[in-house]
Amino acid sequence: MSSLFEDADSNEVIVFSDGGCSGNPGPGGWGFVVVDGRSGAGNPPEIIRSGGEKMTTNNRMELTAVIEALKTVLASSEFSSRPVSVYTDSQYVQKGITQWISGWKRNGWRTASKEPVKNQDLWILLDELAQQIRPRWIWVKGHAGIHYNEVCDQLTQQEIAKHR
Repeated sequence: MSSLFEDADSNEVIVFSDGGCSGNPGPGGWGFVVVDGRSGAGNPPEIIRSGGEKMTTNNRMELTAVIEALKTVLASSEFSSRPVSVYTDSQYVQKGITQWISGWKRNGWRTASKEPVKNQDLWILLDELAQQIRPRWIWVKGHAGIHYNEVCDQLTQQEIAKHR
């Protein structure tokens, strides 16, 4: 793995995710890569998945990507009880799950301005998964040449093209 993972241990499960739309709303796509730090000895090094929708929003696709990735991590006995790090180029996802969600829940799923939280259904699901896995959440700059982030972006663009 690249220097991005210098602080990761070989037991760690690394998740990259991305989502996007053409228009907002519009046709959307998402993609993720789960990298097994213990690859070798019969373990596949990567799990790659993607999907999309005909009419959605960028933020829904960003959330869906990380939700689907965490579902994959939970479904694998290989990843059970291992540390997980989630890399996302979405500050909406990273800040939402690490900073904003506790206030939203405390305020009955209302924002500080008393508006209903957008994408509440997905935030609830992501929160449930995050409570089970307890991942580290790391924001990375998009389109900055980070290999797995670029792979996820390509998956997202391919899905958007399928749903046009």
